[in-house]
Amino acid sequence: MTHDTLSRPTVHALLSDGTTVCIRPTTPGDHEQLRGFYEEMSPENLRLRFFAASRRSAAMAADRACAPPRPGYRALLAETKDHVIGLAEYETGEDTKSAEISIAVADGLHHRGVGTLLLEHLVSAARAAGITTFSADALSENHEILRLFADLGLRTARRFEGPEVRCTVELGEDDTYLTAVEARGRAAGVASLEPLLRPDAIAVIGAGRRPGSVGRAILHHLHTGGFTRRLFAVNPSVTSILGVPSHPSVGALPKIPDLAVVAVPAAAVPAIAEECGKAGVRALLVVSAGLDSPQAESLMAACRTYGMRLVGPNCLGISNTDPDLSLDATFAADHPRPGTAGVAVQSGGVGIALLDGLSRLGIGVSSFASLGDKYDVSGNDMLQWWESDGRTELALLHLESFGNPRAFSRTARRVTRRMPVLTVDAGRTDAGRRAAASHTAAAATRTMTRQALFTQAGITATRSVGELLETAALLHSQPLPTGTRVAIVTNAGGAGVLTADACAEAGLSLPPLSPEMVDDLLAVLPDGAAVGNPVDATAAVTEEQLRDCVDRIMRYQGIDAVLLALVPTAVAAATGDDLIRSLTRAPGRRERPVVAVRLEQDLPVRLLPATDGSTVPSYAEPQAAARALAHAARRAAWLSRPDGTIPELAGVDAPRAHAVAETYLAANPNGGWLDPRTCAELLACYGIPQLPWAWAETEDEAVIAAERLRGADGRVVMKAHWPGLLHKSQQHAVHLDLQGDSQVRAAFRDFETRFAGLLTGVVVQPLAARGTELFAGVVQDEVFGPLVLFGLGGTATEVLADHAARLAPLTDHDVHDLITAPRCAPLLFGSEGGGPVDLPGLEHLLLRLSRMAGDLPQLAEADFNPVLATPGGVSVLDARVRLLPRRPQDPYLRRLR
Repeated sequence: MTHDTLSRPTVHALLSDGTTVCIRPTTPGDHEQLRGFYEEMSPENLRLRFFAASRRSAAMAADRACAPPRPGYRALLAETKDHVIGLAEYETGEDTKSAEISIAVADGLHHRGVGTLLLEHLVSAARAAGITTFSADALSENHEILRLFADLGLRTARRFEGPEVRCTVELGEDDTYLTAVEARGRAAGVASLEPLLRPDAIAVIGAGRRPGSVGRAILHHLHTGGFTRRLFAVNPSVTSILGVPSHPSVGALPKIPDLAVVAVPAAAVPAIAEECGKAGVRALLVVSAGLDSPQAESLMAACRTYGMRLVGPNCLGISNTDPDLSLDATFAADHPRPGTAGVAVQSGGVGIALLDGLSRLGIGVSSFASLGDKYDVSGNDMLQWWESDGRTELALLHLESFGNPRAFSRTARRVTRRMPVLTVDAGRTDAGRRAAASHTAAAATRTMTRQALFTQAGITATRSVGELLETAALLHSQPLPTGTRVAIVTNAGGAGVLTADACAEAGLSLPPLSPEMVDDLLAVLPDGAAVGNPVDATAAVTEEQLRDCVDRIMRYQGIDAVLLALVPTAVAAATGDDLIRSLTRAPGRRERPVVAVRLEQDLPVRLLPATDGSTVPSYAEPQAAARALAHAARRAAWLSRPDGTIPELAGVDAPRAHAVAETYLAANPNGGWLDPRTCAELLACYGIPQLPWAWAETEDEAVIAAERLRGADGRVVMKAHWPGLLHKSQQHAVHLDLQGDSQVRAAFRDFETRFAGLLTGVVVQPLAARGTELFAGVVQDEVFGPLVLFGLGGTATEVLADHAARLAPLTDHDVHDLITAPRCAPLLFGSEGGGPVDLPGLEHLLLRLSRMAGDLPQLAEADFNPVLATPGGVSVLDARVRLLPRRPQDPYLRRLR
């Protein structure tokens, strides 16, 4: 078996109807299966496949697919329950960049996406092997295969030659293909969740006769929650539990359930899963905790073998409040209130808090999934479900780990355009990450990487469950602000000051009102009112006066939102509730958000009903109201910006870069930091600008290099090098401002003396001009992919930590955000009186770094520090690159975890 075969192990994926199939390379042991696969084909299927109903051709095809591995050939099969249902092959000829392909699908399984799924996996394998084009011959009457190529999403050409047609497929990567793969994956994923979230029958396995068991609690919730379909218990000791009929085994049930809820001891879970799979159950909810590794592997093997989707283990359960279903398979204290928020969590405790909070606010839940240890169904699956269920308007997530964050990011970007997606940014500290790892048995990601994911995907990331609910209340009830300008109206000056401080701290602005606006407000407010921003309407303000005041502000074009800070007084007859409810009758209120702060409020946030059927969010703390408004403003800004594009880059030589990396790793199998010459060669492949330099291994070579590289002022820099040297400044391995041959020789001798036995050579460069020293780098995160960092450079890089980060590949918007996010950004735009630095050059540097990281999975780290930015250009003064022996991974390939 070849290394390429070993690098692409068995995976499981979903057909268009939600069925699970296994995709794997063929082996010699598959010969009999493949012969049977072809022998079972109808003559018509064989004719379309081989241009003749030839059993001999079928036998030869089986022989070819199961022959020992050979260069340029690859065969992938699809199987369900160890039964082959499809085969796809490619083989190159003299032109190793082009391959002939063939696809065969079993009778009765056409139109279910078998061929498309196999072809997607074949495309991924071919790209990794450097193949750029697929070709295939088909009969012109074979409409199914022609439609398969046409709908794939890749550029396809056809050439008709009599009764045959020659199809050519270009394998270049582009967003059109990814979008097509996404659409197919979304449809398949949603179909696979139907038995889980819209089951026709449920069996609870592990419900006991005595109160107190988890299984019994879930059965009670299903029964009392009014589940509208068929419900069974599985218990060999009784015939009925809580009025629900009980049967001794899954196989003895009068109807095979779509969903089985498993609440048995961990040791019994694998056998129960196997029993369910054999009986035809299509989904499992495993609330049991404490599975060890063998038990976990057995559980997943049963789910994959029999095509069952799995939520859990170690979870709270699932709910779907659709009145046609009324499914509550949880052991939370209360039934969730029906509503419009989709909720997915890993922590059961967080799930209970969100269910309670959403019910109390009146937002309610459309569907809920406690993912627990998240063996299978993930946040990505739930986002796709909410996108298509027709009921969800708000998505809330609490995820402590990510299985495929790049696929999650693409899904979230699409979903966030349709509805707000909110999350709790869990595990921000080292202690939090340790807790997350122990709780989910998965390593939590670094804060900067996770925040980059959230920012680029348009996800609203909050810092606590409370803040999540506070923000959800505003997004559920109010329109989005078009900016960050807030007007504060209060009936108590002190409350207005506190609210103003909170707004400023949240990044909101409090612009002064125009003179005309001031006069307009004074005409309707009580005597003694102070009209600035905040507007102090005094304790004597009446319901009508407050309504008129807010009405006028809402028509004012200089304000994006109104924040009311109200305290109860004995002066005005109207109560706080009356004052807030009156606002909903103000014309034009829906054009801008209105939120309230009531310092005496007993709950952190409430949604106050209004006479027109709308609601106004009311907060106990001004900080909460300001944070929620700031989140809403950021969402509005994200929505207003069109999707970014990945610019085309001239002067990129990716094949040469791959050759450089492969040559280095062939000589250094464990990887390492590149020497200066190899590093420069790699950067040149991507047109990354570098300050001129020369390599010298002797004193005389250093003098010659200095003579050649001296600028107008005649000064040069010398840097020592040896394998493993990373921080030259800390090692005092740099000599600056060298003039004349004598100083160059003295510097070289100093290095030879101090670094005897280590020094392998020196780098000589001209002394750089004055400019802004920046830092650019990339880290290849094994889960998230390449993360590009940018910020202030020089020796203070780590001390000041003035960096921003975005996940590659970078779009034009991402690059703009990277440049403007660090605190040092004003320096780049000429804030010190000089002109701006070469911003287009800086953008291109970051785009080229992103492209290099995306092209080379072996690129573990790249560190450009300093990068010198001046009005005249951008250049890298010092670069370090580390390579590791890594195989390319396709993060968008359709496969289950």
